[in-house]
Amino acid sequence: MIMSKDERSRTRGDLAWAISVGGIGVVLFTALLAFTWYFAATLLLIFTGMLLGLGLNAVTNALGRRVPLPHAVRLAIVCTALALMLAGIAYLGGATIAEQASLLSKTLKSQLTNVRSFLDNHGIDTSFFDLGNGAPDASGTAPSETTSAPATPSRGALPGAGALASSGGAIVSQTFKLLLGTIHGVGNIFIVLFLGFAFAAQPAVYHDGLVFLAPARHRTRVALIIDRIAETLERWLIAQIIVMLAVGVVTWIGLALIGIPGSFILGIQAGLLAFIPTVGAIIAGVIVVLASLASGWIPALSAFLLFMGVHAMESYVLTPILQRQALDIPPATLFAFQIVLGVVFGIWGLALALPLVAIAKVMIDHFKTYETPPLAEAA
Repeated sequence: MIMSKDERSRTRGDLAWAISVGGIGVVLFTALLAFTWYFAATLLLIFTGMLLGLGLNAVTNALGRRVPLPHAVRLAIVCTALALMLAGIAYLGGATIAEQASLLSKTLKSQLTNVRSFLDNHGIDTSFFDLGNGAPDASGTAPSETTSAPATPSRGALPGAGALASSGGAIVSQTFKLLLGTIHGVGNIFIVLFLGFAFAAQPAVYHDGLVFLAPARHRTRVALIIDRIAETLERWLIAQIIVMLAVGVVTWIGLALIGIPGSFILGIQAGLLAFIPTVGAIIAGVIVVLASLASGWIPALSAFLLFMGVHAMESYVLTPILQRQALDIPPATLFAFQIVLGVVFGIWGLALALPLVAIAKVMIDHFKTYETPPLAEAA
């Protein structure tokens, strides 16, 4: 079949239009990936604030089912109760937490040194223990003591101007780094708290804003997806808070009964690490066992058995009961996503892997079942 000149011209125009649109789409998708990669830490920080807002909104709505008060009043009551609870913990247990945290840090450093010595004596390479310049080498001495130790001035001699300038510069540099690190950490906490309170104070505004960004013909579908994601994450957050509290309290009481020093701070860290599925439990177990070795092999073995029992309670009792209606993600799939996101985005990706996978699952499930009602009606 021979096409006319107008048809050939129209075909070439359609092909050029398709190539142009495809090229623009590829460029925009590449730019989106680059933006996500470059600003990953900021985006995950904002996502953490959104999770906090969802949690506060869930508790506020739960309070509203019992107390018929305006949303703003209920949110103020929830925030005040949380602030008073945290202030009470800091006031009553602040000294205990600080003391046990210091003791735990010294105990872990001592046990790591003992483990390294044991491995060295059995011919195992321990270079992976060298996390900094101050880490001791195989002979047990720090590198700075043998290679970079400054010359000691003779007794009675005053240090020169160069030595004074070098020491002063080092002090200023370390102080500046510490100050920047503190400001960065406090700033991140402030950003998360501000975003959480902002999202919880006016959830309808942000919900309607996201829906408005979608094309008019797809707004119903977008609103349904957003509602399902919010509902799933709210249920997951409530269940996760209960799991964290149970793990922290059981670990604290169990270690206290065994007689492990620092049981309170170990319970706190176990509860906080329970937020990270699988990996968090492993890290908490290693810390508990290392801290227990200072009390002897029997307490360490008892602490290990306690950790296994707590992990079994979390994995096979609490999580299936509390989250069977919230999430249904195979463990291998979740662990694989945790490894990938942890390698790519660090601790943020590791901690937020589960809610990110939950969002993806909700969207996939929605698009898989979206066409079912029309087909059923047509039949």
